[in-house]
Amino acid sequence: MRVVIAEDNVLLSSGLELLLNSQGFEVVTIAVDAPGFLTAVETHRPDVTIVDVRLPPSFRDEGIRAAVQARRDHPGLPVLVLSQYVEQEYAGRLLADGRGGIGYLLKDRVSRVADFTDALRRVAGGGTAMDPEVIAQLLAHGDPVDALTARERQVLALMAEGHDNATIAQRLVITDNAVHKHIGNVFLKLGLSAGDSGHRRVRAVLAYLRRHGGTTPDAASASPLRGGEPG
Repeated sequence: MRVVIAEDNVLLSSGLELLLNSQGFEVVTIAVDAPGFLTAVETHRPDVTIVDVRLPPSFRDEGIRAAVQARRDHPGLPVLVLSQYVEQEYAGRLLADGRGGIGYLLKDRVSRVADFTDALRRVAGGGTAMDPEVIAQLLAHGDPVDALTARERQVLALMAEGHDNATIAQRLVITDNAVHKHIGNVFLKLGLSAGDSGHRRVRAVLAYLRRHGGTTPDAASASPLRGGEPG
């Protein structure tokens, strides 16, 4: 799996390169600024990208703006944002096209190599991998989804983190059948019928996060999260 990294911190980028290469990934190039990242994506057409939010020259939001641009130029490009910060506006924009292949992890909260590489593979496969803190900040800046119960919102938030049904059941200490029922209710309340042309699991996650992130465009096609739809 070919990876392009956008990270100006040499120690971090070198560590990521060594780590990913040892885990079966191929880091094709490391960009240190936004223009270099966009050029690398155009040149190498990677399977997945890792992008820091803040890049030279101003170290504000150049990285995540470049990620948004790259997704616009290459629809569905898998992007895993790896940062110390949550940029709510641009996180919402990344989610706004309704496609999967999006992750947003906080550097200080990544504690296990296996969790990180699993998240990267999930994003590359069209799923989502959202840090709970990112989800919490997005949810704090929008109207609640009144149709969903508190438990249904919990289930959907765990889906956004990339968990499958069995893990959700373990986290919430409920049965698999209960998870299945809650997800079915979520699909129903968000208007995602069984005949929906997209994959409902990803579409539900993106619709939820887009709405709370402050953007409301129609959802496009998406790829399934690991674990698939309940059934």
